[in-house]
Order: sequence, then C-alpha cells, then structure tokens
Amino acid sequence: MKIDGGCHCGAIRYEAEVDPESVVICHCTDCQTLSGTAFRTLVGTLQGSFKLLSGQPTLYVKTGESGNQRALAFCPTCGTSLYSGPQGDGPKVVALRVGTIRQRDQLVPQDQFWHRSAQQWLRDLNAIRHHDTQPRFEATGRFGRRD
Repeated sequence: MKIDGGCHCGAIRYEAEVDPESVVICHCTDCQTLSGTAFRTLVGTLQGSFKLLSGQPTLYVKTGESGNQRALAFCPTCGTSLYSGPQGDGPKVVALRVGTIRQRDQLVPQDQFWHRSAQQWLRDLNAIRHHDTQPRFEATGRFGRRD
C-alpha cells in the first residue's frame, strides 16, 4: 500500500510503501515515555521504499533493552515523532508512527508487543466517559462542560 504523511507543522513530508497487515502496537516503557502516552502504533515500510519529500528530521539514538540501537526521527520544529530505523545510509526498513500517516484510518493494528508493560486501564477504555470533541480546558486545570 502506498502511503504518505509528515509532521504536524508540515516541515517534513514523506512517502513509502507498507503492508497494512504489519501494523502493531508497542506497549514498551520506552514507547510510553517517548510518545507521552500509553503505547505507540507503528508500521514497517517495505525495504527501500521510504523517501523524504521535504525537510530534515533530527535524530536521537536510543539503546533498547536488547542492546540494539535505533535512530528515532522527529521534527525539530514541532517535535512530531516520525519514525525509527537502523543507523547508517542505504536502503532500509523504517518503523513509521501511524499517527503521522495520512491514510492512518486504513492501518488497523494486527498485533501487540511488550504487552507485559501495557497499562491496565486500557482493558476498560470503552467504559471511560468519552466526548466527540474536547471539552473546554479551564484555568483551574480541569475540563469544563461543553457548550
């Protein structure tokens, strides 16, 4: 499947080909910390298909529990996390952050990794009160009623 996407501010744009059956959720504590939320959803590109169309991401190299190093790419302007991949040049597979892909509604997760680190409240997510849009954020630090 051909996809395209980019960062929130539009400075970085990319295109690639992905297998929609390879979308996964990662619950590792690194993904929780780096995404600022409970998990990260990602999809690997087909080897050599990832192309930057505009902009240049900043790279941060992290070492995982396995000892493997991954270069994490993010926009230096808006901070959007874009992808991770092996260090170095040449054709490679990168793990795109599904939230940055324009066709994200077509990329349904098929598997979950590091489930031992999953936040327990995710099991009851549908039971938590929900709104179709965000209620007003009050000066008190609470969400107010929707008008």
